[in-house]
Amino acid sequence: MSRNKLIILLSAGHACVDVYQGAVAALVPFFVAERAYTFAAVSGVVLAASLLSSVAQPLFGALTDRWSLPWLLPVSTIVGGLGIALSGITGSYPLTLVFVAVSGIGVAAYHPESARLARIAGRGSHSAMSWFALGGNIGFALAPLLVAAVVATGGLRLSPLLMVPAIAGSVLCLPVLRALSRTAHTGSRTEAAPGADDRKSFLKLSLAVVCRSIVFVGLSAFISLYAQQRTASGVAAGTVALFVLYLGGAMGTVLGGRLADRWQRVRVVRWSYLLTVGAVAGVVFVPGPAFYVFVALTSVGLYVPFSLQVTLAQDYLPSRVGTASGITLGLTVSIGGLASPLIGGLADATSLRWALVPLIALPALSWLLFRALPEPAAPKLPDASPVPA
Repeated sequence: MSRNKLIILLSAGHACVDVYQGAVAALVPFFVAERAYTFAAVSGVVLAASLLSSVAQPLFGALTDRWSLPWLLPVSTIVGGLGIALSGITGSYPLTLVFVAVSGIGVAAYHPESARLARIAGRGSHSAMSWFALGGNIGFALAPLLVAAVVATGGLRLSPLLMVPAIAGSVLCLPVLRALSRTAHTGSRTEAAPGADDRKSFLKLSLAVVCRSIVFVGLSAFISLYAQQRTASGVAAGTVALFVLYLGGAMGTVLGGRLADRWQRVRVVRWSYLLTVGAVAGVVFVPGPAFYVFVALTSVGLYVPFSLQVTLAQDYLPSRVGTASGITLGLTVSIGGLASPLIGGLADATSLRWALVPLIALPALSWLLFRALPEPAAPKLPDASPVPA
């Protein structure tokens, strides 16, 4: 199996998992419609999906730094799908929180090990990592369409059908794990010289990713409802807005990898965050059809840095690649969910528009943090030549 095929399969598996991250936000309008949840209540659902995941991802990352755990990929994919499938068939709010939390743990277990294997398969290539990350973006983008196709036709009781991507993703993992089994066991660790870890830069990077995460998760949770207000349309307008938000992320991820092949990653990320400030302001204040244009620009601006931040984190912590992946793909991303109840509470107290206004400042904070970051030298990775099955 060639390197490109390995990355494509890993990317497809990534898409199947991240459907369940996007599904939480996509289910929000249906929870409001069928169960009469308030803004604060649906914020709690988003929080439940993020809270345990935020704690679990760095723990799984630390485990993958010590041991090779490729079996986590198919198992975590099934767990992620099962939690979302069950969240729709219970009428209990506490059980809904439990099930989306279980899904979050499944997603948390997947990312550190899959990012480590993608780094091995792609030999540290920025483009290869961007294609792997693209799979996650596609999963996000497909989530509102998949949820709408299933739930809008038969209600939340049909949510068990959402298990289909999990089954497909677990099957797609198997040939990759078989082909990479020898490499993953003998070449999973990057040899780093003592003192090679740049913890100070890694901390600044992590804070920047937290700011980005709050913006993206906040918009993911409420963009469907906000689109209905800004365009004076129904649920379909919200589904389109969420799809545009996720689809723009897919384009931004590929663009980020291409730009990083030409310019330094830190420079690309810095300019992306600066441009995102104006895009988020457009989402908040521009009404009518132009609203969707700014949603797309915001998504691209937030996702150009996505895969680049993963490889930067791995290069800042070359002796702890799994931990770096778990934090940048998991902990900092999941922390965005912790801010959702604050946004929801403010929306209940004032309006959804004014609750989203503080999000404009966060890309500017990420830009300031990246101004102080150096461009790290990428460490040499072990050979990841295809292993005969």
